[in-house]
Amino acid sequence: MAKLLLISGSLRGGSTNSATLRTAAALAPAGVEAEIYDGMGRLPHFNPDEDPADGVGLDAEVAALRAALGEADAVLLCTPEYAGALPGSFKNLLDWSVGGGQMDRKPVAWINVSGAAAPSGGADAHDSLRKVLGYTGSQIVEAAILRLPLSRGDLGGDGLITPDDKRAVIVGAMTALASAAQ
Repeated sequence: MAKLLLISGSLRGGSTNSATLRTAAALAPAGVEAEIYDGMGRLPHFNPDEDPADGVGLDAEVAALRAALGEADAVLLCTPEYAGALPGSFKNLLDWSVGGGQMDRKPVAWINVSGAAAPSGGADAHDSLRKVLGYTGSQIVEAAILRLPLSRGDLGGDGLITPDDKRAVIVGAMTALASAAQ
């Protein structure tokens, strides 16, 4: 059983990024356990002075993030692009992941769901993400990286992605990431 941690880079309630990860969790293929991390909005601002080398006195939310990362076999990210880069709250989460070492050699991939309205199609955010993940020592799984343009019309009343072709490629990305983790 491969355990995948799913992290959305958006705090917005109606986010298609978060909907994509909810869909991924709901459609997890056999042999894959998918857990959604939802603590990003509770993380304190990153401050190296509050990241002790021994972990003693570490903020409880940061400790929970690092524990979830440590327990996962792989991580699947889905983030929007804000002003040509990663959203600040998501970059903050990534900053907290650097010092703990839980991402070292951890298989990681992402799904890019930006629609036509994003000038770069999310490419700038994902270039930044690739760079930051290099600092964490993550193993980027190219076969599981997916570009999936979505519109609000692709969401059903249950908050999940509805088109079957889009669901199939989400499952394909999860399968490729889980394979890299085993």
